[in-house]
Amino acid sequence: MRTTRAINAVERLKTRSGNPQFAAVSLPGGLLYLVDKSGGADNKLCDPLPLDDFVKFVDAHGPAKPRKASKLDLAFEAQIAKSKAGDAS
Repeated sequence: MRTTRAINAVERLKTRSGNPQFAAVSLPGGLLYLVDKSGGADNKLCDPLPLDDFVKFVDAHGPAKPRKASKLDLAFEAQIAKSKAGDAS
C-alpha cells in the first residue's frame, strides 16, 4: 500500500504546528496512527485508522493552515457582510 498521502499529511502537520516530532506509524492491514515523539516517549494521538480517515484526522489536528486572501477577497467579504447586516434591519 502506498502511504505517500499519509506522509504528506504528517509533513503538512509538522509545518503548521512547528513540531518536527510527529510521525505516522504503519500497521499490517493498511492501518496507520499518529504519534508525537516530543518528550522522549511516543504519545499515540489516535487509534489505528484506514488511510483516508488517517489523512482526514491529521489534516484536522493542530493549528489550521492560514488562509490566503487577496485585498479583493477581503473587500468582497466585507461587502457581503455589510449587505447581510442591511438585510437584517
